[in-house]
Order: sequence, then structure tokens, then C-alpha cells
Amino acid sequence: MLLPEAPEFIPYCGPAPLPSDLWGAWNLDPVLIGLLLAGAAVSGLALRAAPGRQRAALAGVAVLALALVSPLCALASALFSARVVHHLLLIAAAAPLLALAWPARGRGGVGVAAAALVHTVLTWIWHAPGPYAWALSSDAAYWVMEGSLLASALWLWRGLLDRRGGPAAPVAAAAATMAQMGLLGGLLLFAGTPLFLAHLSTTAPWGIGPLTDQQLAGIAMAVLASPAYAGAALWQVLSLFRQPQTGAERA
Repeated sequence: MLLPEAPEFIPYCGPAPLPSDLWGAWNLDPVLIGLLLAGAAVSGLALRAAPGRQRAALAGVAVLALALVSPLCALASALFSARVVHHLLLIAAAAPLLALAWPARGRGGVGVAAAALVHTVLTWIWHAPGPYAWALSSDAAYWVMEGSLLASALWLWRGLLDRRGGPAAPVAAAAATMAQMGLLGGLLLFAGTPLFLAHLSTTAPWGIGPLTDQQLAGIAMAVLASPAYAGAALWQVLSLFRQPQTGAERA
């Protein structure tokens, strides 16, 4: 069966690299690198009185650099499965670390259900063939995808890690997020036909076909992020067993 010819895509991370070229395919965008360095510097200074939060912020910036500067960024131009891993680094690694560094304020528990809904909608939109193709059509479109996924994930994780409103809402949001990612992963795994035109002609140098690449992406989507959300839910449940502080302990 002949696959339709893929359109010409030159995404932000550059054209799909060959395996022999991957380790030289770093993203050296000076604006991005400058923003990451600025974020690390601001976090280091602003959180110097809170070493734990400072370490979380710096680790979050490091994960963003791994996703956006390392050769993984270029590999995501070749393999949809690498794109999914790239996105999981943003939403299930960088986002929780940044949420630990900059926790929610105001009334506890407010907004986690809305955050889960918004993040779910965006996750499904950006992993659907049409919006995904549009996101690779220009640098501006690419950053709309990346920025909206990261921002919605940060909003969600600030709610998932907020214990002030009790565990019920965060645990439900974590479970719903795991379920929708498992469903999306299952749809990618069992679709039966390649859905993403941008990768029809880019997977062969890596020894797999576009359908296998898509199936690997589905497995990654369903499995890799689950421990993070399950861990957040467990952390919330454990809050039920904390000893309440006495007035003397609080003083």
C-alpha cells in the first residue's frame, strides 16, 4: 500500500535528522537559551531563602532545556514518538517541578477541576493530526502548542500538589488525567493507519515505519506519565495521615 506523499514541513527544531547527525543537532536558538538562563537566574535569586523550591525550579529549567535544546528537539521532527516523549517532559516533569517551586496561592483546591479539563482539551487538540500539522507549519504555531501545553500543565500541577483544600479534588483530577492520557494513547496505538503526515517520510532512516512510530507514541502517552500523576494522588492521600500541629508546634 502506497502512503500519501507528506507535505513539506520545517518545524522549529529543524528538519528531521538522520541517525548519524543526531548528536550534532542541538537547538542553539539564542532567544530560547537566553530565556532559560534568565529563568534559572531569577529562580535562583528569588528562591534563595527556600533551597528546596530553588532546587525544584532549577531542575524544571533543566528539564525544559533537555526537551527544547538537546537533540531530542530535533529527533521530534523525525519521530512522532519522540514528540510525545518531548511533550511528556514538558507536562509531567518540568511542570510539576515548576509547580513545586512556585506553588498555588489563594484558596486551596480552587481551579484543579477546570485546570484538568483545559489541559485535557489541549492535550487532545495538539495530538490530533490537523492541529499537530498546523503546529509544525511555523515557529509561531509551534510555540502556541508548546506554550499552551506547558502553561495548562503548570496550572494543573499547582492544583494537584495543593493540599490546603483536601485531597478529594486533586486525586480525582490526577485520576482523570491518567485516564484521558491512557485513552489517547490507546487510540494512537490501535488506530491501524498512520495519522500524521509530517512523519510519513521521516521514520524510515530510524528503522521503523510511521505506523510503528505512532504505536510507540501511543504506548509512551499511556504509560510514561502515569507514575507522576499516581504519585501526586498518593501524596495527597497521605496528607490524611498527617499529625495535626498543636498550637505550641505552630508557634
